[in-house]
Amino acid sequence: MEYKVFNPDYLVNITGGDAPTMEEIVGIFRNQIPEFITEMNNLFGSGKYYELGLLAHKAKGSVTVMGMEQTAIMLKEFELNAKAGEQKEKYAGYISKFEEDASTVLAEIDDYLSKKV
Repeated sequence: MEYKVFNPDYLVNITGGDAPTMEEIVGIFRNQIPEFITEMNNLFGSGKYYELGLLAHKAKGSVTVMGMEQTAIMLKEFELNAKAGEQKEKYAGYISKFEEDASTVLAEIDDYLSKKV
């Protein structure tokens, strides 16, 4: 499988390639994703843009561990725009792209881990 979103290098580096540790970190990430998406949608719907920017920053840290470089760049842009309350017309697209990338990366991670066991 060719990975479009997931780059395992960072995860391998921080875990030393230890499969149980990778699975633990991936489990945490897997649990965070639905929380991030739900909270992003709630904050966006409530017009709490600064808080949305803070959440984008937090999500950026999580996706970085999974080597999701392009997603991290997008989340940084989202963070800065939301904190400043600028380019609000892009927020729904940012959230949608994050959701799409998260879904893709979870399938890619599962494929990668299945080959490690």
